[in-house]
Amino acid sequence: MVFGYTEHGHRHISIVSKRAGDILEKLEYPERTVELAKIAGYLHDIGNCVNRVDHAHSGAILAFNILKEMGMPVEERTEIMMAIGNHDENTGTAISDISAALILADKSDVHRDRVTNKNLSRFDIHDRVNYAVTNANLELDSKERKVKLNLTIDTKLCPVLDYFEIFMDRTMMSKYAAKYLKIWFELIINNTKLL
Repeated sequence: MVFGYTEHGHRHISIVSKRAGDILEKLEYPERTVELAKIAGYLHDIGNCVNRVDHAHSGAILAFNILKEMGMPVEERTEIMMAIGNHDENTGTAISDISAALILADKSDVHRDRVTNKNLSRFDIHDRVNYAVTNANLELDSKERKVKLNLTIDTKLCPVLDYFEIFMDRTMMSKYAAKYLKIWFELIINNTKLL
């Protein structure tokens, strides 16, 4: 699935699903809560099949109905719906543990593999920044109650400042999502701690 600037298909949703679950598992949440975070991660971009604009809200409704048809209890469906409906930085915020884990997982998937435009001469800033990220690791230290987004950016392709031009809202959303989980968010770019 390709919508907007970056890939939103199986690769992306698999990473987001795993990371959301891993975050809550390392923070010792109940197994079912971890599973719900994984489901939310897997379904979080389903609204793109309607429209990229406001995909979080349309995706929340689609996911709620799909999970209803599958027989999931209403309380669990609602948790997943709320997480999906709040994962977009333009309209959402962390409102639950599952939504916070989903935000951290989603916003940390920055990487050249997400670039859909294969013509480097036609790259816009989104393509350049994503393509310049050669490594993106989200690491959670449960003892220190800290989550680190560690990026390697090839500054020959774009300056680090370009990252902030398009990702500042996402970075701040990640910071607040971590705060919701009572952990500290750190951003490290090219071995330099920035947040």
